Amino acid sequence: MVILLTTLDNAQEAEIPAPPLPTPTTVDLAELGELQVRHVQGPAGSPTVALMHGWTASADINYFTAYEMLSQHFSVLAFDQRGHGTGLRTKKSFRLEDCADDVIRVADALGIDELIGVGYSMGGTIAQLLWKQHPTRVIGLVLCATAPYFSERREERLSFMGLNGLATLARLTPGQARDWFSEQFYLQRKSESWGPWAVAQAAQHDWRMVLEAGHAVGQFSSLEWAHTVDVPTAIIVTLDDPVVPTSRQIKLLELIPQAEVFRVKGEHDAIVAQADRFVPTLVRSIDNVARRSNNTP
Repeated sequence: MVILLTTLDNAQEAEIPAPPLPTPTTVDLAELGELQVRHVQGPAGSPTVALMHGWTASADINYFTAYEMLSQHFSVLAFDQRGHGTGLRTKKSFRLEDCADDVIRVADALGIDELIGVGYSMGGTIAQLLWKQHPTRVIGLVLCATAPYFSERREERLSFMGLNGLATLARLTPGQARDWFSEQFYLQRKSESWGPWAVAQAAQHDWRMVLEAGHAVGQFSSLEWAHTVDVPTAIIVTLDDPVVPTSRQIKLLELIPQAEVFRVKGEHDAIVAQADRFVPTLVRSIDNVARRSNNTP
């Protein structure tokens, strides 16, 4: 599969190789507009896993290494969050709570009653809110490389505040956006094969909304209510993570009753950089949650 990319600097078209991806489905969300969704039917009777991606990524950038193996065991639902990739565009400020509601809107449109929420980094905050706002629809959670909060030290708080100010004052130019994104964790160790494709994906971002999303992540905290999570939960801890410290990931494990831990030696981009280790662990963690929720055939 290849995609035609109009480059950000000189508008010359080039073919960029893309990894194998599930065929998208267009879902109509009424006044919110249409949304491109990856929806793969798994084995008969298997639970549906809703994949929520990290900040500055997209569903495909975050999970392209996992789609095939996951769909061998589960039905898979994934789409880009607001402002990211092909995600919904609105004039409203970005809210993580709205992203959680979007998961249910998409599930309703596709006739999905129950799901397991799988969230990576920022997606982990959305998954936590998904359970909090729609507890009757969520039968389990798998929270990867994430935490109950992302901003604690003064320099962290100032950094996240600055993102919101930048989003308010001005949009990044395409060239600046490309350069900024290419320095983020998903492309720190980009391969020759998929690096250009990932940059092309990022070129679709609405940078005002993405920057607001960074601010929202900095404001997020589930410290006061994570202990009330009452569905089977698995925590995948990335052991060498420079973005979300392991101590914060373990804090989430300690807060959620009867959460079970799975460990992967890798940094914050382990699902890409150490896919051979991370993806089988992701499958095992979802299977663990599914079995405990009595939804595995």
